[in-house]
Amino acid sequence: MSFAAQILTLYPEMFPGPLGVSLAGRALAEGKWSCDPIQMRSFATDKHRTVDDTPAGGGAGMVLKPDILARGVDHALEQRPDLPILAMTPRGKPITQARIRALANGPGVTLLCGRFEGFDERIFEARPIEQISMGDIILSGGEMGALMLLDACIRLLPGVMGAASSGIEESFETGLLEYPHYTRPVEWEGRRIPEVLRSGDHAKIAAWRKQQAETDTRLRRPDLWERHIGVRDQSPSGAQRENKD
Repeated sequence: MSFAAQILTLYPEMFPGPLGVSLAGRALAEGKWSCDPIQMRSFATDKHRTVDDTPAGGGAGMVLKPDILARGVDHALEQRPDLPILAMTPRGKPITQARIRALANGPGVTLLCGRFEGFDERIFEARPIEQISMGDIILSGGEMGALMLLDACIRLLPGVMGAASSGIEESFETGLLEYPHYTRPVEWEGRRIPEVLRSGDHAKIAAWRKQQAETDTRLRRPDLWERHIGVRDQSPSGAQRENKD
């Protein structure tokens, strides 16, 4: 069974977009995943196909209406009741590589793309929707976040990446940033590939890469590093061992 992607959006023409080329595009053509964008305006009932209204309590912008959202979500559930529904919103829980891998191992996902000031909060009380954030940034809408999430999932599907091991040592897969990479020429503008990478000693290369990954994570992403050492120093029972570093 292929990975199914349903996208509830005001801009269905944005899909598959960049996912129609390169690895994701080839996988789409081969039937490894499917893309079904759904126009949210089709669930509006007035002649203007209105999907939003002014914020209760005042304020700038417009808010997506709960009745329109509910009709769209219900339609998606009727089509694919087996798919989890994720709403793309900066108020959501930050996505992780572990969550991406779990989604990629499942039947697919329904993505609800926000616009304007976002969603009427009642939709999350009334329907089984997981709120997801792609990072501490604000986009024009949820579509770009949905494309990112789908790309992250699709590349993990069986047969999409050239080598089955391609994703194992990448950033976030082990809780660390990935080690730096080099390729020919050996010397470029006076800068040489580290000698250890040309040594042929796989044990030394592995140790060097691990050290580089730890150093870069500690300096560039102290939040990741703190989580990593917390997991590393936890005993099988879940108790924290004394950190003697």
